[in-house]
Amino acid sequence: MEKVIRIGTRSSELALWQANVVAKQLEHIDYKTEIIKIDSEGDLILDKPLYELGITGVFTRNLDIAMLNNEIDIAVHSLKDVPTVLPKKIVQAAVLKRGNYNDILVFKNNEEFLSQKSAIIATGSLRRKAQWLHRYPEHTLVELRGNVNTRLKKLKDNDWNGAIFAAAGLSRINLLPDNHVVLSWMLPAPAQGTIMITALEDDEYIREACAKINDEETEICTTVERDFLNALEGGCTAPIGALAYIKDEKVTFKGVLFSVDGKRKVEVSKTSKLGEQHTIAKYCAGEIIERGGKRILVENEGPLLKKNNIYSTKKLSETQIKLFDADIHVSDSDFIKIRFNRIPPKVIKNEIENVIITSQNAVESLLTSFSSEELQFKNIYCVGRRTKRLIEKRIGEVNHSEKNAEKLAKYLVKNLKEGDETTFFCSDIRLDKLPTILTDKNIIVNEVQAYKTICSPLKVTEKIKGVLFYSPSAVQCYLSENKDDIVAFCIGETTAKEAKKHFTKVKIAKSPSTESIIELVNLNYE
Repeated sequence: MEKVIRIGTRSSELALWQANVVAKQLEHIDYKTEIIKIDSEGDLILDKPLYELGITGVFTRNLDIAMLNNEIDIAVHSLKDVPTVLPKKIVQAAVLKRGNYNDILVFKNNEEFLSQKSAIIATGSLRRKAQWLHRYPEHTLVELRGNVNTRLKKLKDNDWNGAIFAAAGLSRINLLPDNHVVLSWMLPAPAQGTIMITALEDDEYIREACAKINDEETEICTTVERDFLNALEGGCTAPIGALAYIKDEKVTFKGVLFSVDGKRKVEVSKTSKLGEQHTIAKYCAGEIIERGGKRILVENEGPLLKKNNIYSTKKLSETQIKLFDADIHVSDSDFIKIRFNRIPPKVIKNEIENVIITSQNAVESLLTSFSSEELQFKNIYCVGRRTKRLIEKRIGEVNHSEKNAEKLAKYLVKNLKEGDETTFFCSDIRLDKLPTILTDKNIIVNEVQAYKTICSPLKVTEKIKGVLFYSPSAVQCYLSENKDDIVAFCIGETTAKEAKKHFTKVKIAKSPSTESIIELVNLNYE
């Protein structure tokens, strides 16, 4: 009786498509086949990023076990998901001709957001996140897991601008929408777009059958890419891209390593004669390591090893991130986005007697609408040392400043007369009592909306211990999507006052600066 080749596969639509392609190719050369579905942990655990699951072979392990238990004869995988070191007794038996290796962006509505600073992009891949942030550092990346059908549905159901997919995955099951762009600038994962077959090392019949459908050119290119990945010791925890191709009897390779935040990258390329490509991977990996890659790899592992996860509701600079102690990992995103308004010229047509400014954003908005020479203010009152410094550098001398708006209001009540007018350049959202305190004392307050405060919350999925807040509105924005069971680190008393309404543990920085709030975090976790 002729042997039936049992093909093991995951049960997703894409995995079954791949298994059926293998079955058809084997049947075309007169082998009989049977497809057996086996779920993987990667399909079953959808609430965590791949790199947090603790194993690199998250999509292959259950199929490996089934093969070692003689439940299946071969397993069909997307080669990019397969660890570079296979389990003992299991070998690569074949790869099929490579499909489209590109990444694509599926977008909603239109592509205009690509030229804007504010956008939300979804992906579960560290490689894609790092490359996207390198190109669009102001954008926000959110976690996206599940099979392609699940991910497309999540994109539809959320207010994201777009999500990143492998082109091959969507096109193979006829789900590639018209509203997509090819990310030709994004280097793919090693072996992306390739279907691979594994078998038991000692099963000569199966290995001989698979060898007949092996594509040699694809095997050469993907072997170089995966050897490069292996040489860098990178799995799902490292943002590594690699691509090799054959042209004119030459193998050309390009590889890249990114830091997780996308701020740093090291790339390399090399061409060798076909047949002499075996040294490419080792050479290029060595180049990456020598040019700063070793440090990036060590730092990339850091977030997974650190004990204290902290979230900042404002984007931090690389210099600021380095101020955190070694056992603290910080993630960040701009929960509050500022949009400057165009202030009408009539507002400053005549010299203004008394001007009130309580934030640097108001200063920046004024300077966006007018030149420094146009801003003729007789008396300027402000809140905060940094706001004062900016005003005196760009506009003119500050008559008086206070630590917070309430203290400034009390000062003005004592030093202005009833009937005096003030012009308050403010946001559309305010939690301070300054206007109320002044009007109660018959001091006229002319409010000019200099900028809009836009709440842009994200659901923080990781396990965090504390959150850094820089304004009362940031507290409210955070709570619209997240719980209050963390430590609230606040930049000042006004922010802390709002935080105390919701959080049990509230800590206040010594001075209203980002550096001071970081110092507060470090002291808390000593």
